[in-house]
Amino acid sequence: MYSHIFIGINDITRAVAFYRPIADALGLKQRFHDPERHWAAWSKGDGFRPLLVIGRPFDGNPATPGNGQMTAFQAGTRAMVDTCHRLALAHGGTSEGAPGLRPHYHPDYYGAYFRDPEGNKLCVVCDAPE
Repeated sequence: MYSHIFIGINDITRAVAFYRPIADALGLKQRFHDPERHWAAWSKGDGFRPLLVIGRPFDGNPATPGNGQMTAFQAGTRAMVDTCHRLALAHGGTSEGAPGLRPHYHPDYYGAYFRDPEGNKLCVVCDAPE
């Protein structure tokens, strides 16, 4: 569906410390981490796409979170959603909605919402029944 998602960050060290444990919990493999170029990326399995990239904006201006933008990650289980939310808060994130069912989306939608340390809104969701 998509080639890659690029999330703008200002502090690569802080961002990698935040995203790495969540990526690990979701089974994503780190494809590169280049602190000098201020970016890192993960993908699932052996393929390089789709790719999640974090980095400084290419235009050189500071990264700012977009109003209404959100990146959502698919989790295989509800326990993974719980783990990712806990890891996000443990690594400098802030909660935007604790893990739980959101039946107004559909009966099995189990999601958690949080922001990374730079303010980017993220979601982890499992659509499978318990």
